[in-house]
Amino acid sequence: MLHFDGSQLRLAAGHDLTYHHGLEVIFTDVAYMACPARFWDPRFRDPTLDERALVRRHVGEESPVVIAFDVEVPAGGDLPSCLVAAGSVEVVHGLVYRYWRDNLAAGERLAPHVRPPEPS
Repeated sequence: MLHFDGSQLRLAAGHDLTYHHGLEVIFTDVAYMACPARFWDPRFRDPTLDERALVRRHVGEESPVVIAFDVEVPAGGDLPSCLVAAGSVEVVHGLVYRYWRDNLAAGERLAPHVRPPEPS
């Protein structure tokens, strides 16, 4: 989970999330979210009828987007199921650096939390 501000949820994916990632899944107008703060290897799938009903009970109506995914968590154990209900979802490809870097090439950008270094 790269960023969540109460309305927008941004998930990042890549082989080594220490320095960069190459794909983001961005949910906007999040109405319901149930997933751990730290996880890896999400396996996206269609939500079950019971999961859709759970979201409907909490949100009060059918959401335009309901996504389910199973993940692995640091503590191990059973794979928890995650649910996100939102107004929309977008998949964005491109190299996103997780550290300050000058002279970005076309298609490259910095993660939202990255700030320039303090002047010496």
